[in-house]
Amino acid sequence: MAEINHFEYGWITPALSYALSVLGSALGLVCAGRIRTARTGGQRAWWGLLAAWALGGTAIWAMHFMAMLGFAVEGTRIRYDVPITAASTAIAVAAVGVGLAIVGTGRLSPPRVLAGGLFTGAGVAAMHYTGMAAMRLDGTLGYDRTRVVLSVLIALVAATVALWLSMTVRRGLAIAASALVMGIAVNGMHFTGMSGLSVHLHERSGELTGTEVSGLLVPIVLAVVFGVVGLVYALLAAPTDDDRAGTAYLDARRAPEHSLATAEPTPDPVGLRGRSTLGRPGTPLASRRDTSPR
Repeated sequence: MAEINHFEYGWITPALSYALSVLGSALGLVCAGRIRTARTGGQRAWWGLLAAWALGGTAIWAMHFMAMLGFAVEGTRIRYDVPITAASTAIAVAAVGVGLAIVGTGRLSPPRVLAGGLFTGAGVAAMHYTGMAAMRLDGTLGYDRTRVVLSVLIALVAATVALWLSMTVRRGLAIAASALVMGIAVNGMHFTGMSGLSVHLHERSGELTGTEVSGLLVPIVLAVVFGVVGLVYALLAAPTDDDRAGTAYLDARRAPEHSLATAEPTPDPVGLRGRSTLGRPGTPLASRRDTSPR
């Protein structure tokens, strides 16, 4: 059995993985909060997509990859199968998206939250072990069944709590506290599963296929950076409840002025309005003398 090191670079990789999970959780909670306040189905789908990317792509998958940077096995190199790695990303985003769709439509109820949490938690666990299956090394991976089950249970509970928080938390301080707790849960699930991993090296080392972690690092970092910038821009550009209230107030103030400007003129039975010349410069004064030729 080979010796495994989960923290090859010390505290840097777990600290960065926790920071990514907290950042993604915070952005995901804010985006998910917009789902129930959206006025149209298109707006709900848009905010659901952004929340799924923030939670599934950044808080879960990017955190997983960052933590894997510190994973090393003595006696073998590690490469990653790119298609399977991409599939693990799609699993995480899709699982969170379906979970948000379950709890974000209709009346929020415990059965909806539980159903969404079960689906999302199963997707998160599938993402983790799909990402592990993407590893290519000179050995065979083994897992302790008890710790695998424990990691799946943590994923289910964490996903259920995350979905409930995404639909109920609104205030900034509460969102920050919830993101910190979600970061602990996501990292706890990852390292619990990794603690049950064992590697049995092959007697003969063969040619490893796939891409080294350095080849995946740059595109993944760019995807995370542009994704976070895009999420922040979308949140800043979207109108808030205060903006909508201000717009409604201004519209209400303009409505009486518009109605007065377009109102029909009052009756003029003796024709004074037509004879009035006040305020018209250059108009001769009316005279009662008869000037017609005789």
